[in-house]
Amino acid sequence: NVSWEDAQEFVAKLNKKSREKYRLPTEAEWEYAVRARSLYKYSGGNDLDAVAWYDQNSGNTTHPVGQKKANDFGLYDMSGNVWEWCNDWYKNDYYASSPKENPTGSSSGSDRVIRGGGWGDDPRSVRSANRFRDTPGSRYFILGFRLALPDQ
Repeated sequence: NVSWEDAQEFVAKLNKKSREKYRLPTEAEWEYAVRARSLYKYSGGNDLDAVAWYDQNSGNTTHPVGQKKANDFGLYDMSGNVWEWCNDWYKNDYYASSPKENPTGSSSGSDRVIRGGGWGDDPRSVRSANRFRDTPGSRYFILGFRLALPDQ
């Protein structure tokens, strides 16, 4: 139930308090993290019930993180549970012309990237490859975020 704007406000307060440089991940960073150097269809494996909360097993609600199998980087719930905000502006065909290494997303747009799918989504929507978008001010019970802390 968090907007992209709410996540930015949280990051600013956390960084001030911690003196770190947390931020939302770029979509490319999120993609790297979800895949964890694997070719699995979902984050952590091909057995969807083992790695994700989605429409067939969630009971129509979010769940505490860490109850499903982690991916090979030790990250939980990157497929299913809640959609996660990325820092990037959404552009449907961005990857057709983006840099091949570490793309940082479109320079403008009206929607921000969300990834991962949520507890009410079907198996296709929680695939590691799936991407979607929403307006930065949107707050829904299926939206959340995770943070990145770049090497310093």
